[in-house]
Amino acid sequence: MDVSKITASELAAKIKTGEYQAPEVVTQYFQRMEACEDKVNAFVTLDKERALAKAEDVQARIAKGETLGVLAGVPVAIKDNLSTKGLRTTCSSKMLENYYPTFSATAVERLEAAGAIVIGKTNMDEFAMGSTTETSAFGVTRNPWDLTRVPGGSSGGSCAAVAAGECAFSLGSDTGGSIRQPAGHCGVVGLKPTYGTISRYGLIAYGSSLDQIGPVTRSVADAALILEVLAGPDEKDATSVRREHYDFRSALTEDVKGLKIGVPKEYFSQGLDTEVAEEIKKALDILADKGAIVTEFALGLTEYAVPAYYVMASAEASSNLSRFDGVKYGYRTTVYDDLAQMYKRTRSEGFGEEVKRRIMLGSFVLSAGYYDAYYLKALKAKALIKERFTQAFSQFDVVVAPVAPTTAPKLGESLKDPLQMYLSDIYTISANLAGLPGITLPIGKDLKGLPIGIQILGDCFQEKAILKAAYALEKSRPYQAPAIGKGGEVDE
Repeated sequence: MDVSKITASELAAKIKTGEYQAPEVVTQYFQRMEACEDKVNAFVTLDKERALAKAEDVQARIAKGETLGVLAGVPVAIKDNLSTKGLRTTCSSKMLENYYPTFSATAVERLEAAGAIVIGKTNMDEFAMGSTTETSAFGVTRNPWDLTRVPGGSSGGSCAAVAAGECAFSLGSDTGGSIRQPAGHCGVVGLKPTYGTISRYGLIAYGSSLDQIGPVTRSVADAALILEVLAGPDEKDATSVRREHYDFRSALTEDVKGLKIGVPKEYFSQGLDTEVAEEIKKALDILADKGAIVTEFALGLTEYAVPAYYVMASAEASSNLSRFDGVKYGYRTTVYDDLAQMYKRTRSEGFGEEVKRRIMLGSFVLSAGYYDAYYLKALKAKALIKERFTQAFSQFDVVVAPVAPTTAPKLGESLKDPLQMYLSDIYTISANLAGLPGITLPIGKDLKGLPIGIQILGDCFQEKAILKAAYALEKSRPYQAPAIGKGGEVDE
């Protein structure tokens, strides 16, 4: 039994039929971690004892013939900015290195209600601020395809864990592409649903108007299944919405005949790596051969997405992170003379450089004299970008785009130039600004053997359209799992 490459859906079915035993499955994943973690570093905290106890309980209930949830016995890894009751939740920051929540996020509760077993918390960019998972206080996460390269971020640990076969699926959060971009770099499937589809209660906020929780999986079918488990209104989250239909798996057909696909010309101009562009064009040809109608169009305003996003996200971050002051919980400096000095030293010592950079930027754009000049303009740009996508979706069912300008960069390259790191989000952040659903899936590899992903965006609440297109593409090429790449082989 090798569970490192099997999908969550297949695993759940085999556990229910008795072909696999839940305790053995969980044990295998922890053995896989033992083989991989010193190389990949996808996890911050493991929960082996409780996970095995839950697996034993699942197996006992199966033996009794009880009806269990759709994910019964399936191990899941949770990004470390989602609260887990009694399990350390750090946001990969010194500020929260010893924080144990007294409650779980709604998304975690819904997974556990469906029978999933939490096996650990995954590494991430500190407070989700970064695109490479190099700003973590607990060390960098490495890409399983090539250990000299980044997995992307901020959900790099979640994506690397799935790619390395250390969990059946994982949860991430996406503020400006933080699920989709690392999924592209790690060769897995990453789904960001429409804003409000999944409750954000228990997610430690970065940018509240942009954040959305979503699954990272090995297949599009898994992403649809897990979205069905997670989606739905929550009285604890005023931004969550009640939707008319939640049967996302009904979209999993290969029939894309007549599906109208828009391809923004701006995304395929200067700055996009030629190998990435070629693989996306091949994928579009596959969809066209299946009957989809592919059309280029001018989206417009793409040059304003990055500045608008970083002004808004930094402004919201400066507000959200003001609670971390050393008073009620979290890190507190040991040397101070008065309250003001305690605040200052706590935040200076507890936050990393990238977090402090964004807090300062956010405080600046919200300050008197600059609010109108920057923040209000960013809000107007957001509204215009949303309007352009609304116009696009009046003509097309989905929009296809790259995930990132290049495949996964080398470790250390992005941190040399933060502005260049920000620009790497150019293809993903518009979906957050407009509240749109988006999915990333692997479509090929470059000459270095690194995964290339494609991004499919839909109109608000049109997850079925993007799942249909993604499923049809996925069926044209089987899932590929990496050996733990350059720097140490694990798989034969």
